[in-house]
Amino acid sequence: MLTSESLLAVLDEVQDPDLGQSIVKMGMIQHIRIEDGGKKLAFTCELTTPACPLKDKIEADIRAAVAKAFPEVQTLDLVLTGKVKAGAMAAPGGENLVPQIKNVILVDGGKGGVGKSTLAVNLAYALQALGARTALLDLDVFAPALPSLLGRQERPKLQGQEKIQPLVHNGLETMSMGYLVDPRQAMIWRGPILGGIVSQFLRDVVWSEADYLVVDLPPGNTDIPLALAQHCAAAGVVLVTTPQRLSLDETRRRKPFYDQMRVPLLGLIENRIDLRTPHSGLGAGALAEEWGVPFLAELPFAPELAVCADRGAPCVEAMPDHPIARILRTTAERMAAQISIQQQAAAPAT
Repeated sequence: MLTSESLLAVLDEVQDPDLGQSIVKMGMIQHIRIEDGGKKLAFTCELTTPACPLKDKIEADIRAAVAKAFPEVQTLDLVLTGKVKAGAMAAPGGENLVPQIKNVILVDGGKGGVGKSTLAVNLAYALQALGARTALLDLDVFAPALPSLLGRQERPKLQGQEKIQPLVHNGLETMSMGYLVDPRQAMIWRGPILGGIVSQFLRDVVWSEADYLVVDLPPGNTDIPLALAQHCAAAGVVLVTTPQRLSLDETRRRKPFYDQMRVPLLGLIENRIDLRTPHSGLGAGALAEEWGVPFLAELPFAPELAVCADRGAPCVEAMPDHPIARILRTTAERMAAQISIQQQAAAPAT
């Protein structure tokens, strides 16, 4: 007989494939309604992120379990939603300047010129398109790319005497040093100044509540990621590389850096793959396997990405049906899933 209790007992056998946990024990099943003597059933399944890459499988597993256990159900109104959990609320030093942001995602390229900024922008807009509240911070203060990538050059407005309003571009809150200085001005700054810029962009920018803040970092070992680690607890970092040995060598140096800062590695992205060239076996896929971390995506060389960047329009928005845009959305889903997996692994046992 169909009751709330019997339904939960059946659905307890259904697992989130990424997390390996029962969807019932994780509290995903909510708002159960049984009507018309059990012929009509409705409930909600609240996933750990609206960007869940396996939501179709979870829905199929739920429907199959209900159909097998309760053949009397003629109508199943199943609603899948997503609610992102907050990560660690303070950095290792005990400070968090953006408590309204649930998860901070770092995008690092090791060396310059690997397409890190373009990917950071597209991943942020992909997360938003998938239903997550997302913001974007360009911390490459030496060569800020965000104004060009979004086609925005105006100055942000001030709120009061000290606070800065982020520029909202197609529904996404954004901030960059490029909004604040003349584009012809050279950025010649050292450690203490860089640390102050990081804290200002976190504390003094009026960020709204968000599920994810995607942060585009400068290349190389600078004081910026170190200062960032002092002021917020990053959910993880995505490393971007190209297939060339020089880029891979620089990427290899980044993992010990983030291990020391206790920032989880969410995975690797290999950009600008030449599909005509046989794979050397030395790429990011082999490096991810060596490290035991996800290989999030390999992106073919796509002139469309550059064309969209020159037009100030992220590819995932300007060309949503293009194959490269679909790959970017899938990459964003995998990235969000890794954050949920990291959080589940860190959660205390019940």
